[in-house]
Amino acid sequence: MKIALMAMSGIRVCDTELLELGLTLPGFVERSKTIASLPSLGLLTLAGMTPRHHELSYIEVPDLTAVDPLPADFDLIAISSYSAQIDEAYDLAEQYKSMGIPVVIGGPHVSVLPHEAIDHCDAVVIGEGECVWLDVLNDCENGKLKRIYGSLKGKYSLNNAPIPAFELLDISKYNRLTVQTSRGCPHRCEFCASSILLVDEYKQKPMHQVLAEIDKIIDIWKNPFIEFADDNTFVNKEYWKELLTQLKERKIKWFTETDLSVSEDEKLLELMRESGCAQVLIGFESPNQPALQGVDLRNDWKYNHFTKYKEAIQKIQSHGVTVNGCFVIGLDGHDETIFEQVFEFVKEAKLYEVQVTILTPFPGTPLYERLKDQNRLLDPEAWTKCTLFDLNFNPLNMTQEALAGGFKTLVSKLYDDDFTRWRRDHFKKYLRNNPVTKGDRVS
Repeated sequence: MKIALMAMSGIRVCDTELLELGLTLPGFVERSKTIASLPSLGLLTLAGMTPRHHELSYIEVPDLTAVDPLPADFDLIAISSYSAQIDEAYDLAEQYKSMGIPVVIGGPHVSVLPHEAIDHCDAVVIGEGECVWLDVLNDCENGKLKRIYGSLKGKYSLNNAPIPAFELLDISKYNRLTVQTSRGCPHRCEFCASSILLVDEYKQKPMHQVLAEIDKIIDIWKNPFIEFADDNTFVNKEYWKELLTQLKERKIKWFTETDLSVSEDEKLLELMRESGCAQVLIGFESPNQPALQGVDLRNDWKYNHFTKYKEAIQKIQSHGVTVNGCFVIGLDGHDETIFEQVFEFVKEAKLYEVQVTILTPFPGTPLYERLKDQNRLLDPEAWTKCTLFDLNFNPLNMTQEALAGGFKTLVSKLYDDDFTRWRRDHFKKYLRNNPVTKGDRVS
């Protein structure tokens, strides 16, 4: 069969005023542009396990906007999408269905709302696609495509993970490629809509498979920048110490997401720097401790570690690794003082990079269910507002207008050219005065 793997991409923002701010504040959209340019690792992984007698095409959906009519020489269309783009995915699926081409859709959104999705396509994949992808292909070849494949209770061992088909990509379109070393997270943040929606346990990919993926990227892209697509990378620190020792020889640059416990392991920090780590993204969520209570539904981990926030940032950045600190605005413990609190925290901690988002009730998350039960959702099915920048709930301790307006003011202050330059210059000046070289230990 000729199979088209179609990836939704790009950043969506409904609030036109915030969108216009982004056009004038380059710092505000730097991380967003990076995310928007990442290829769909899920689709590339399915491509890597597809039998070779099939012909595959990887297509970024925004590239189709200039194509009229849509390319139709396919036997199967596979679409991966997130909530903010799901209406566009449904529209695309319906166009291909009208041509008589079978369409299957997967991803976190349709995994939690399969009966919504099935009205727009021929088949829905729930949960981890690797569990059922070969069944989808076989059934489609035989003209017996089922309506729903998989479940959120499916178990897939990363021991069997295929190498993603990076060779399908036009590398010139991307500033980094993704490699996944694990799925899940030991924390259970109420608002999290990452792989924890698809898996109920933390699992690690074998090290030799991770290295094989990285080596494949190196084969097709000289001096690559790799983003490790893990929800929480350094859960197994001994695993990573061994992996980073081997990464040092490959001379790559890389980025990942973690929690602040990484700051407590001196040897790990040294290996991160030596192996090419440029930045870690850490979800601090709030600059005041009371607002963190209840965010992690398992053990209030972030609430209990709040007192270490600033020390952790200093420790990581002193090793030459920048920190991108993330804050979620609109938690129940936030009132109108939160905006100044975030700004002052960023300033005092001298964060190299900062990311602020509005609390977003994604479908399938405990947050969504709680706000729905409390009748606080503005529109329970406004998926286009699942952008991290648009408001779709009634805040507890301030008005909607105060939250939306305060967020825009905060964005303007945080991403002001002078303030951004000051933060980054401080990091560079610190390293000039306290050089970090191989074998050094910075306390």
